[in-house]
Amino acid sequence: MKLIEFMNMKKSHEVQEMSELICSIADYYGIKQVIDLGSGKGYLSSFLSLMYGLKVYGLDSSNTNTRGAKERNRKLKKHWKHYHTQSRADVNGLAFKMAKDRKVQNGVLYEADTEKVCNNSPANQDEIPASDFSPDFSGSVISNIRKQVENLQTEPQGEENLCFENAFSLVDFLPINAIEHTSSQIAYRETCETNKGRRKMKSKSSDCSVYSPLTSLITADSELHDIIHDLEDCLMVGLHTCGDLAANTLRIFTSKSEVKGVCSVGCCYHLLSEEFENQHKECTQEKWGFPMCQYLKEERWCCGRNARMSACLALERVAVGQGLPTESLFYRAVLQDIIKDCYGITKCDQHVGKIYSKCSSFLDYVRKSLKKLGLDECKLSEKNIMEYYEKYKPRMNELEAFNMLKVVLAPCIETLILLDRLCYLKEQEDIAWSALVKLFDPVKSPRCYAVIALKKQQ
Repeated sequence: MKLIEFMNMKKSHEVQEMSELICSIADYYGIKQVIDLGSGKGYLSSFLSLMYGLKVYGLDSSNTNTRGAKERNRKLKKHWKHYHTQSRADVNGLAFKMAKDRKVQNGVLYEADTEKVCNNSPANQDEIPASDFSPDFSGSVISNIRKQVENLQTEPQGEENLCFENAFSLVDFLPINAIEHTSSQIAYRETCETNKGRRKMKSKSSDCSVYSPLTSLITADSELHDIIHDLEDCLMVGLHTCGDLAANTLRIFTSKSEVKGVCSVGCCYHLLSEEFENQHKECTQEKWGFPMCQYLKEERWCCGRNARMSACLALERVAVGQGLPTESLFYRAVLQDIIKDCYGITKCDQHVGKIYSKCSSFLDYVRKSLKKLGLDECKLSEKNIMEYYEKYKPRMNELEAFNMLKVVLAPCIETLILLDRLCYLKEQEDIAWSALVKLFDPVKSPRCYAVIALKKQQ
């Protein structure tokens, strides 16, 4: 399927990598149901449903997102059959071309009698590397996870559930009489036929697969049976779950027996609630986004909003020259000083938002920001505004250096938050395996770490 036509490059990368991993875990457990928390526009959910034939429930707190996801999924289904047919035609065409090219290259061989061909040594067939025809997953993240899963002290699973189905098979491109049918080769051909059958079944199941977008606000105490009436053994996933939702995903996983595995990639650390941040304030909240593990709770550890904001920065992108939006940060800093001096406001619950790209100058930026915040812009003349700009302009380099320091420290803070989540999982008794996995390319997708855990099988 041509994913890029339905999502940007970043989202396409994330969805393909994560869906392949989820499907691998689902195969291992023999699970067909997936719950996607914070599903948003439904990109991951739709792909899991259409590509892998899984039954997916996408839960999001926004009814607008749910409606959008339903419409987007309708369009995807409309085009899916066309792309699926086209892909099959492309594969068949490639197979025919490869077989034809091979016949040309080995013309002398095909002119020989059948007995001569049949007695041809299998070693000669190895001259064409299988990697030319089948993808190599040996170094992939998913392969590494699978190897660790195999080592779990659980009931043995069929080998077919732990291996990828190769897109192409070398034997399939050779004439039937071109190889000697030893017992191992017969077994290999039978395996290929089995895999073909599985792919046909998967394609068939994709046609009737189900993706159901639902609107529901998910908390740590959400009762899944009230939301999903046909709840069964399932996997719980989340692609860039915002703030506390990432922590609550793990809590639901540990508390619900039906959820056998979890794969969660969090984001928006600045929106996390912290138990020990405002201890002087009375609060009835019992479950917090941070900390989760017992050790940090006993230490009464607190990051604070500024540190959590820094954790959202992208060191890898800066390292390859994509840089920081220094000017927009400078505009925002000077605006804050203007509002403090001229309006006496030091704290505000309102947000300016991303309006820098819509502004032609600093003056335009200030005017639009004041209007959005509901402040009287007539109180400031153009001269007053530009005086602030000229006053702080020489210090822009200081601001850039300060922000670069925040970028360098960002991985430390993010790692603290992620290890807290992993330690929480390690504390649970019924979990067989858990890990932090670098699932995405950090330049394409800065929040690239997935928290993955599997429960012990009964």
